[in-house]
Amino acid sequence: MIVKSHEEVPMEEVKEEDAKNVKIQWLIDEKIGRNFAMRRFTLKKGGYTPFHKHDWEHEVFVLSGKGALIDNNGNEYELLPGKFAYVEPNELHQFKNKGDDDFIFLCIIPLQ
Repeated sequence: MIVKSHEEVPMEEVKEEDAKNVKIQWLIDEKIGRNFAMRRFTLKKGGYTPFHKHDWEHEVFVLSGKGALIDNNGNEYELLPGKFAYVEPNELHQFKNKGDDDFIFLCIIPLQ
């Protein structure tokens, strides 16, 4: 069993092309988990992830701030604390900070 604080996990800058003001913490990775990874994303004011897709699903739970999940048709789904989202495999998507404060969410994906 492992119990930690997110403050014990290094925060890294997301360096993917078309990402802006995004930080990631790998709370649970392949060193800890067997099936899933849990990541904590922080999008600073004006921040966004790339508009992208991948072969795996992911589940998202919003911790704080105001954000949006954008789909391949340009629809924006408001994300506020306590809301969750499911993104299908190979579904184009993007996360954006829509507020003045940090937009923070957990994202769970299967380990590759």
